[in-house]
Amino acid sequence: MDRIYYLDSNATTPLDPQVREAMAPYLAERFANPSAIYKFAQGVRGEVEAARENVAQLINADPEEVIFTSGGTEADNTAVKGVAFALRDKGRHLITSQIEHHAVLSACQYLEGFGFENTLLPVDKYGIVDLEALKKAIRRDTVLITIMHANNEIGTIEPIEAIVQIAHEHGISVHTDAVQTVGKLSIDVKGLGIDLLSLSGHKIHGPKGIGALYVRKGVKLDPLLHGGHHERNRRAGTENVPGIIGLGKAASVARAELSQNEKRIRALRDMLEKGILERIPEVYVNGHPEKRLFNTLNCCLKGIEGESILLNLDFEGICASSGSACTSGSLDPSHVLLAIDLPHEVVHGSLRLSLNKFNTEEDVDKVLEVLPTITERLRGMSPLWGKEGAKTKHKSAD
Repeated sequence: MDRIYYLDSNATTPLDPQVREAMAPYLAERFANPSAIYKFAQGVRGEVEAARENVAQLINADPEEVIFTSGGTEADNTAVKGVAFALRDKGRHLITSQIEHHAVLSACQYLEGFGFENTLLPVDKYGIVDLEALKKAIRRDTVLITIMHANNEIGTIEPIEAIVQIAHEHGISVHTDAVQTVGKLSIDVKGLGIDLLSLSGHKIHGPKGIGALYVRKGVKLDPLLHGGHHERNRRAGTENVPGIIGLGKAASVARAELSQNEKRIRALRDMLEKGILERIPEVYVNGHPEKRLFNTLNCCLKGIEGESILLNLDFEGICASSGSACTSGSLDPSHVLLAIDLPHEVVHGSLRLSLNKFNTEEDVDKVLEVLPTITERLRGMSPLWGKEGAKTKHKSAD
């Protein structure tokens, strides 16, 4: 197989060999259902609870506050719908932002069919939620504020601590989609005061099909799934034991490697960004220049379409994205980039490059080798690119 240069880690990450090794016994000989009462099953139950402890330690939660789910989407849906339905007698108003992942936006929209109202907060040019708009949006019947910890497309990190403080002054619960930050940033749910937090295994070199939802003690939550008494009656269904073991191991490894990974990956991201800005004219770097995930570079290359860029990169063995993996099959412009007020013709040229701990300088060098040529060739064929395009300066978010 030809060499793959993988720079789409906000979509998914490769499985860590340590995680694969930890999971292997639970795909074969350790197959017991952990809900059974015999010793074979109870041994597996103990290992599931050890994995829960590892996940809890990664975010400084208590183990009993961690609910295993099938991934970030289920965690988001459980948080949004669960709190909304549990508190619908108190109020039916939700607050979120314009740049949330569709797992949150669609869940909020779904609730409108049950009499709920949604307020979508605006963001500034960097993608940061307007705190003054948040204060004005709060009503007596507001029951939940759900704002992502960091945006999956542009990497901007939101002021969650300030949001929690505002919400709690009014007795409102706060959920954050932390799928992109868990394992990358040091997260302390107790210090932040967060009420609910979503995470996903495959974003931290764990397996797909497993995630978790942190629910602070005392938070009312209706279960999304009904059936058995699993997860302390909060999520019915036989546990995905191999996935849980994998998530637990991935959480443990991420916690141990947090600092060293940040330093090395940030250096690669900065090298990539600097190289692109030096080699290609008319590039817009999106997201906050400082309050941004250290592995994420989102930019728009004026005059060409993101889909064409991706196809040409793919021909060179480079895996990248034009935004969220969940909308990559859509030709609609990114709702995130439109929310930060970029013009349509610029938004369509978006490119997201996101790195992980297994990336090397060779990956960066490959992108810097081929992207300028691809850009020049596509611009040469584009009616959107005029003579004035090549004369303008590089542009970035700052």
